[in-house]
Amino acid sequence: MAKDKKGNSEGKKAKKAEKKLKQEKKGEKKEKVKKSKAEDSDAEDVDLDAVLAEYAKKQEQFLKVTEAPCEPPRARASATLIASPANDNELFLFGGEYFNGALATFFNDLYVYQINKDEWHLVTSPNTPLPRSGHAWCRGGNSGGVYMFGGEFSSPKQGTFYHYNDFWRLEPSNREWTRIETKGKSPPARSGHRMTFFKNYIILFGGFQDTSQQTKYLSDLWIYDTNSFVWHNPVLPLATQKPGARSSFSFLPHESGAVLYGGYSRVKATVTGKQMKGGGQAQRNVLKPLVHEDCFFLRIIQPAADAPPNTLPTVRWERRKKPANAPNPSRAGSTMAHHKGRGIAFGGVHDVEESEEGIDSEFFNTLFAWNIERNRYFPLALRKVRANQRKPQESRGGRRGRGQANEDELLRNLAALETGKSLDFADEMDIEKPKENPDEPQMPTKEVLMEFPHPRFNAQLTVQDDVLYIYGGTYEKGDREFTFDEMYAIDLGKLDGVKQIFRREPENWQGSDDEESDDEDGSDDDEDDEDEEDEEGDVKMADEKPLYTESIRKSKRKDKLATAFDEASETSSVQSTTFDDTPDDATAAASADDNLPHPRPFESRRDFFQRSGNEWQEALMTSLRWQGIQPESLSVKEIKTRAFEMSEEKWWDCREEIIALEDEQEAAGIGEVVTLADRTEASGGVGRRR
Repeated sequence: MAKDKKGNSEGKKAKKAEKKLKQEKKGEKKEKVKKSKAEDSDAEDVDLDAVLAEYAKKQEQFLKVTEAPCEPPRARASATLIASPANDNELFLFGGEYFNGALATFFNDLYVYQINKDEWHLVTSPNTPLPRSGHAWCRGGNSGGVYMFGGEFSSPKQGTFYHYNDFWRLEPSNREWTRIETKGKSPPARSGHRMTFFKNYIILFGGFQDTSQQTKYLSDLWIYDTNSFVWHNPVLPLATQKPGARSSFSFLPHESGAVLYGGYSRVKATVTGKQMKGGGQAQRNVLKPLVHEDCFFLRIIQPAADAPPNTLPTVRWERRKKPANAPNPSRAGSTMAHHKGRGIAFGGVHDVEESEEGIDSEFFNTLFAWNIERNRYFPLALRKVRANQRKPQESRGGRRGRGQANEDELLRNLAALETGKSLDFADEMDIEKPKENPDEPQMPTKEVLMEFPHPRFNAQLTVQDDVLYIYGGTYEKGDREFTFDEMYAIDLGKLDGVKQIFRREPENWQGSDDEESDDEDGSDDDEDDEDEEDEEGDVKMADEKPLYTESIRKSKRKDKLATAFDEASETSSVQSTTFDDTPDDATAAASADDNLPHPRPFESRRDFFQRSGNEWQEALMTSLRWQGIQPESLSVKEIKTRAFEMSEEKWWDCREEIIALEDEQEAAGIGEVVTLADRTEASGGVGRRR
């Protein structure tokens, strides 16, 4: 007995020593995570102009357009995929962004997928647009080609970023990029917008701009005439019902204009908080996500044939009823591609609950067809092959594939009639097919799945030759954000399976897993408790984790909002039970010479004072005290008026310098440069729901 007790005590000592070592290692790991967080903060010193100048310098090294076979593209989000309008066997993929949890990488490579050869080609050109994501492109309608506008770019840690307002045309036949210099006004810089075509017009609507104060969603309509090379911003009657500001909506061509459905934005809402000491409940204004479910038709009437040149088309929005049988629940990030008078939608995400702990989200992998004329959704399901049916040979889908099948059926019927058999036995007849050329490369057999790809949102879709192609997409689990590195094809005529074109496992997430570390620490504490309880009795505790929590970029955004709100609460005395958490004010960047706020490119006097008003008021009160004047002797209105006059004087003093910067940025197709450190509302990368 004594030996057994001695053995047990030695075992417990060894176990405790092992746990102590484990805890020390975890402490070191936590310190590393803490250090990496400090290093990865948004306050990074990156000159975006210098970064993009380096990209442009590299592009100049390419003397001509080249195209070479390559591996499938790297994983990316917020890229654009389109079927070539000049060749039924080609798809184009451009741009995008990949975020690994720590750093963001932007791309400006153009890939061509050769469908009939199952090959990827990489195109290099001296005129390729700069790296970006969140841009939009569409076919050129009667003019041919592919037109692209806007997008955004950020520094690796996403602390500084800006939007593009450049306009490009891609010639599909020779892969040549051309930047279009338009006459007159053009759309402001933006991301998350959508484009479509109607006859000789390119139509652009919506999107968002990140200003130094907030994310501003847009509802402006722009029409580009490919004949006169002019952008038009139609002035609509005030009483006209038109779509509200939004991004990430579906925008499809129509024989009389275009149709718009859904979208995503953030709107102001009042949230009731905790009970106050003096009675009543605290309220605060926040920006809550809104998934739009309305539908609009954009009717465009072309000018008469005898109308003078540059006559604007007649444009009006017409509100339609909400589509019947729409996907339920409503979802954001459900992308849609146009196919023969209908929209093909796949995937999406529904945020079922928003709380202080995070957002619980449900992701989808369902496929729907939206009949535009009937304004009705129809679910699409895969059709299982009958057991008694002979297994078809590997063949390409689409119109050509069905044409080949019809030809084979006719030959079998003819063979059955020639032998005097009934047509019921036609399926059993063997037919002679022309021998294939042995010199031609054999297409590799692709895996065909009988279920849709993994649930995701913001996948890239396009339709070529009646085949739907699904590329990439994003999925969130816990604090991790997975960008899919894969592509699939679905024959919309047969719906006989999902062909896997390529698939690679997602790269390792580089972000810090705080929750996992905490859970591990918690499990160790539980183990210690278990050991203590084991000596007296067997008692075990289990921790339960929620299935989904918000992604790391959403967590950062909330943490910054909470921090900003807490700081504001500490520094100001509470005189009211209403608080405003919307990003109306921001801390200004100080100039190096006088430590006073400095105006930024494209910033009006009003915006400048709105951003830096608090600092100007403080500077004014300090100046008054130095002059022996008590600021309390002035009214609030007088203080604000004098502070505005000081800011206005500063704005005019810096005007020449700012104009020079604006000219440089406009020449580079760049909008307002935004630093996240100057905002109370944190902003994530581009691969987000907005």
